Amino acid sequence: MSAPATPLPGALAGLAPLLDHYGYLAVALLVLLDNCGVPVPGQTILILASVYAGTGHLDFAGVVLIAFGAAALGNTLGFVIGRTGGRAFVHRWGRYMLITPERLGRAEGFFARHGGKVVTVARFVDGLRQTNGIIAGTTGMSWGRFLPFNLLGAALWTGVWAGFGYVAGANIGTVYRTALRYQLWFAVGLGVLVAAFLLRQVLRYRRRRREGGADTPDQQD
Repeated sequence: MSAPATPLPGALAGLAPLLDHYGYLAVALLVLLDNCGVPVPGQTILILASVYAGTGHLDFAGVVLIAFGAAALGNTLGFVIGRTGGRAFVHRWGRYMLITPERLGRAEGFFARHGGKVVTVARFVDGLRQTNGIIAGTTGMSWGRFLPFNLLGAALWTGVWAGFGYVAGANIGTVYRTALRYQLWFAVGLGVLVAAFLLRQVLRYRRRRREGGADTPDQQD
C-alpha cells in the first residue's frame, strides 16, 4: 500500500507508515484502544484510513465497519472496566487515564441526568472519548441505557470523521485543520454548558436552603 500523492498534514503524516504496513489492523487496534481509555490517535488513524480509501488504497466500507465495531467494542470494554472495578479502579489506576476521584465525583451527578447524551457526543471531544465509557460504568449507568447510546455515538463519530477523510481527498490539509478548529469550539461549547448546568444546580441548592430556613418556625416563646 502506498500513501496518497497529496502531502499529508500534521499527525496524519506521522501515522502514514503505520497504516501502510498494517492497514485495517492498525485502524481496528488504535480505534479500539482510543475508545477504552488509552490515549492513542484513534481518531487520526480513522481520518487517514478514509483518505486512503478515497484514493483507492483501502475499501471505504471496510474502514467504516471496522472503525464502528472497534469504537463500540472499545467503549463497551471501558464500561465493563468501570462497572466491575468501580471506585477501587479509579483510585488505583485512574490518574493514568486522567480520571481522578475528584473528577469522578463531579461527573456522577451529571451522568445521573445526562449520561445518555454524554455517551453519544463524548467521542467528539478528546479526553471524554477515552474516558466516558469508564465513567458511565463507574457511576452505575445501566446496560440497557448505555448500549444504544454507545452504538449511536460510535455510528455518528465514525460516519463524521470517515466521511471527512473520504470526501476531502486532495484537500485533506484544509479540511483537517478546519475540523480540528471546530472540534476545539465544540469542546469549549460543551464546557460552557457543563459549567452553566453546575452553576444552576448550585444556585437552586442555595435557594432551597434559604427557603427552608425561612419556613422553619421560631421555637422560642
